[in-house]
Amino acid sequence: MATLPYLNNIISFNNINKRPKIDKTKVENWLNNVALSEKAQIENLSYNFCTDEYLLQVNREHLGHDYYTDIITFDLSDRVGIIEGDLYLSIDRIKDNAMLMGVSFELELLRVMVHGLLHLLGYGDKTKREIVEMRAKEAKYLAKY
Repeated sequence: MATLPYLNNIISFNNINKRPKIDKTKVENWLNNVALSEKAQIENLSYNFCTDEYLLQVNREHLGHDYYTDIITFDLSDRVGIIEGDLYLSIDRIKDNAMLMGVSFELELLRVMVHGLLHLLGYGDKTKREIVEMRAKEAKYLAKY
């Protein structure tokens, strides 16, 4: 994958209370290429890695939901085609889901990361049709990693 110049582009990886091992440069380039493929540009994207308990608290406080999840995405952009957002990922949940699905932790982590970006790009996952489209996009972009 070619490294492209991205102006005014910030992708940060923050370890709140979990620290996954990732190739930050490769992941950053991949995420930028996903956005460009969708005719958008990342301006400021923050991936925050945490535990189940931390994300459950975020879910309760900000969304009023009382259940575990692998990712919560907050869209902070007010401009079409410009991606700004905060994403919170439960490393505990991602590990468990990887084991349940029989895939590597790295693959599931990348899937969840692109899933969050796809939400910021406007894709949903509430209806069966949306879920099918989301899974197809995830698979397409995972294959390009």
